[in-house]
Amino acid sequence: MKRIGILSDTHGTFDEPLREFLREVDEVWHAGDIGSLEVADRIAAFKPLRAVSGNIDDGITRRVYPLFQSFECEGVRVLMTHIGGYPRRYDPRAVQRIQALRPQLFVCGHSHILKVVYDPVYGMLTVNPGAAGVHGFHKVRTAVRLTIDGDQMRDMEVGEWPRLEL
Repeated sequence: MKRIGILSDTHGTFDEPLREFLREVDEVWHAGDIGSLEVADRIAAFKPLRAVSGNIDDGITRRVYPLFQSFECEGVRVLMTHIGGYPRRYDPRAVQRIQALRPQLFVCGHSHILKVVYDPVYGMLTVNPGAAGVHGFHKVRTAVRLTIDGDQMRDMEVGEWPRLEL
């Protein structure tokens, strides 16, 4: 059994509210727009990190973190990318990988909008944790926690915090 914290669109922010929300997780998954390699390193020093790069990430971050990651956690096949889309509106690059890999959990970011949707066509849960950072149009910062136990995903929780103006 593993507790997973899911972030996206931190855009350089990894502060105390996020650390507190993620304190009890075993791993952090970041669905892109990390902000810098230094921020990724701070997250990785806090908890084991799996991450993909996003459209605002620089060349160094993109060399370390790929555009797509696929892996297994417990008994769940996971596919993660930054620009992924939603059921019936997936990015074409994501559709190719979804069809080839048949994940049970698809994690993406980019929209800054928290959305969790089951896709019956592909038999997978699509999770976009929204934006955890302070840059962007969103009014509330969000992140997600869940438990993966064997092939079951359960106990999903949403953390949300006001986006303070800089």
